[in-house]
Amino acid sequence: MLKRINWKAIFKGFAWLICLAGMVVLMSFIENKKHGVKCTNVKILIPGADNFIEREEIDAILKQSQGELIGRNLEQINIHQIEKTLKANPYIAFAKVYADMNGIINIEVKQRQPVLRILNAGGQDYYIDSDGLKMPMSPNFTANVLVATGNILEGFGGKVDTLFTPLASDLYKTALFIKKDTLWDAQIEQMYVNDKNDIELVPRVGNQRIILGNADSLETKMNNLLAFYKQAMPLVGWNAYKTINLKYINQIVCEKNDSLAVKKTAPIVVSDSTVVAKKEVDSLIKDAIQDEIKKASADAATVKKITPKASTPTVTKPVSVKEKPETPAKIVATKEKPKPVATTKEKTDTKKNK
Repeated sequence: MLKRINWKAIFKGFAWLICLAGMVVLMSFIENKKHGVKCTNVKILIPGADNFIEREEIDAILKQSQGELIGRNLEQINIHQIEKTLKANPYIAFAKVYADMNGIINIEVKQRQPVLRILNAGGQDYYIDSDGLKMPMSPNFTANVLVATGNILEGFGGKVDTLFTPLASDLYKTALFIKKDTLWDAQIEQMYVNDKNDIELVPRVGNQRIILGNADSLETKMNNLLAFYKQAMPLVGWNAYKTINLKYINQIVCEKNDSLAVKKTAPIVVSDSTVVAKKEVDSLIKDAIQDEIKKASADAATVKKITPKASTPTVTKPVSVKEKPETPAKIVATKEKPKPVATTKEKTDTKKNK
């Protein structure tokens, strides 16, 4: 009879029962001690260098919602309510609040990280954070992020909210892509939405307008632009083109600057610290792009060396750069016709007539 009893299951159930009883005793002990423990200090941790919200503001939020915390029993302080109140702040993405048995309340706050600043057509000014949510400007801190201006109709109601228009989503995706790439993060300083709702990138180096269109095939478009920088810019210079159009996936359509217009609009050299600083930044960006070009050339040479002679190399069609598109639908702006130059024979005839 005793052999049929499952002693293993009985011992396991008895062990679980002891553990459960121990947990109940421990929780009751903590609860009893909590009755006598008073709050002695409030520690607030705000990691990161971007301080959209200061410790003084969090203290003010705590006093407004819970009153004075130091000196009160821990059981009288609603920890969950403090977390809920802090998360309602538009600059706080996450808040964790807990108390230890020494009477110290610890508050850990994670701020929202903006990736784009929007100046819409209605004059509203706000951020878009890394999660794609709109957040207001802060009187304490201005983030050094990409700025988008122009024909932007995405409104802002003053509270954290999602994006509604496809254009705003494209701006957010483009800003994320640029922020993750060190080269483009240094080269692109602004985005502009024109009357055709096309996104234009404003570079730090060069006076051309980079017409992106939308965020479709964004990686391919930016790879085409990098290939254009590597192949064309070292030959023609940074100010040779007026526009660089990336809207077409398989080609880059460019419009050349008028050499006479460039000479007429040449800026006057002014000894200003801001101008000097900008030149230094531009030179650093140019150096970074040249480094990318050298790396790409070295990689190509390495691949060429290790390629077996017997194998047939894969021919990749280069990105075509057209100063004047063949079809009228692809023409962004017409290139100005050059003035006719007199031949040597015509000059000789003119001198004889004189």
